[in-house]
Amino acid sequence: MIHRKRTATGLLLMFCIASTVSSQTVLGFPLFGKKKSEDYQTTRKLTANQVALVDKAIASEKALVKTVSDRTPLVETYIQLMKPQPVFGQVPSSDQHFLGRVDFEKVIRDDAYQINQKTSKGTVNGKAGFLKQAFFLPAVTSSSLHMNFSEAGFVQMLLIDSANFDRQHYVFSYVRNEFLGSIPTAVFSVTPIHKKRSKGRFFGRIWVESHSGSIVRFNGKFDGSETDHRDYYNFDSWRTNVQPNLWLPTSIYVEATDSRSATRTLRFKAISNVWGYQLIAPSGENEKTSLDVVGATDVSNDGMDLSPLGAQREWVNQAENNIIDRLYQAGLIDAPSEFDKTLEALASNILAYNGITPPRPVRCRTLLTEPLESLAVGDTILISKGLLDTTGVISQDGAQQMGNINGILAFQLAHILLSHRLDTKFAFSDRTLFPSTEVFNRLPMHHTDEDNTAAAKKAMELQSAKELEGGQQYFGLYLKQLQQQVKQLKALNEPLIGDGLVKSDRDPTLWMAALVTKAPNLDANDLKQQSAMPLSSFLRHDPWSGQLTVRHSAYEPLLSPADKMPFDITPVYLKLNYYQEAAQTSASN
Repeated sequence: MIHRKRTATGLLLMFCIASTVSSQTVLGFPLFGKKKSEDYQTTRKLTANQVALVDKAIASEKALVKTVSDRTPLVETYIQLMKPQPVFGQVPSSDQHFLGRVDFEKVIRDDAYQINQKTSKGTVNGKAGFLKQAFFLPAVTSSSLHMNFSEAGFVQMLLIDSANFDRQHYVFSYVRNEFLGSIPTAVFSVTPIHKKRSKGRFFGRIWVESHSGSIVRFNGKFDGSETDHRDYYNFDSWRTNVQPNLWLPTSIYVEATDSRSATRTLRFKAISNVWGYQLIAPSGENEKTSLDVVGATDVSNDGMDLSPLGAQREWVNQAENNIIDRLYQAGLIDAPSEFDKTLEALASNILAYNGITPPRPVRCRTLLTEPLESLAVGDTILISKGLLDTTGVISQDGAQQMGNINGILAFQLAHILLSHRLDTKFAFSDRTLFPSTEVFNRLPMHHTDEDNTAAAKKAMELQSAKELEGGQQYFGLYLKQLQQQVKQLKALNEPLIGDGLVKSDRDPTLWMAALVTKAPNLDANDLKQQSAMPLSSFLRHDPWSGQLTVRHSAYEPLLSPADKMPFDITPVYLKLNYYQEAAQTSASN
């Protein structure tokens, strides 16, 4: 089966696409830097109120730099290289996925963004900004997309300019007022002053919250110099209000269009999500993380003695609790939510429809990551956010999404019912005392191929109950769509810790292949058929607390096959709200 190992290094934070053609010549002709027009430097004078708001924004950004300097959040970056396709317009041709933690303190003071010389070519003086490309670039292939682990590059997209964001280095011009969700903002164009060293400085627009002056969104790129035959890709960076008057970076969307394509097909698109700002920076390889039990109740005088079987199950339950606690402390699973209770109710229904009463209730939690996977840890089922998002197909009666989720739950319920053993060494608390960056290596929870084969067969039996058999067609349709794209979406189908939907990268056979025969024919031109959703379609997590909320998106009718976008990355557009202490949430959708 597929299972990747993770190292404890930093994050993906810079993509360098290296051209096989020299940056100095193309087909024998030299490339000369074209002097940029300076018309944008001519602006109307700001009013006194606008000047005051800009000054607030500058002060707010400096305060944000100090706030995040001791934070080490998780950052997940997923990239899809695109290619033209006659029916959908464009589809992914390959993908990349990275997950890790960023230490802001190490990089905020750096003004040079170092790149890996072994994997990047044609750079200027060995330095480059985030997502920097050659001026002339042939068709992008997976072999020409080089990923470098540079924390500084990513921070450049989270913070506008950590050192010199002020009116001595930038020109600000008012554009308009605009609401982002319920947040009133003033929009300003921001351009580096041309007489200053502008290479690597922000060039674009900022959305400033009208009262506190916090920057809640910025959109544009980092400027190149006139003699540099390179450019930076455009990006859209969003923040959410996680605490009173505190807006923290949350999501970034990046894309690059192939200007030589008649259909304007994208070269690639990428999304980065940030969460876990409450995580504590690891002190090194000897980091020890305590497992504090919160809310425990003393029942020493209430319970009966345990039977040998009961003692065995309690021992497994102890290992389960230790693992779940450790995954939560590492920021990889959500805080208990109302949505988790919904999943638990669906799991209970599957068991009830089959006349099964488990000795202990089945619990559910959500992995906050994109790869399509699920796993059973004792009696707890974990399902990845990416899998829940892409199966969250909207229908009038909700039957399609429910059928999809039932298929996922049935597979892991089968593992529980077949007593596929959890490694009980984790019942010893010292077994989970290791650095958070080693979680994937220390806690491999995936099942064996033999166990998955048996679970797939058992899952089909569970879904044969009369109340569930009508929903088999929906998850079968989803799997049929995935089967069509699995070779192009290898990273999305590579589980981090649990069981994927396909057997391996060498064997793209589906574990639940029997469901495919239950599905209708896949018809891309049928606008009434939506087999799978784009990523980030259904759930959103709070970057501070890890709490999951369900998106309440307006219905958008499909007008062409290109609108379906199964498994695609789509632009970020958050409905922003002010922090609500009672709800412990920073924004809703």
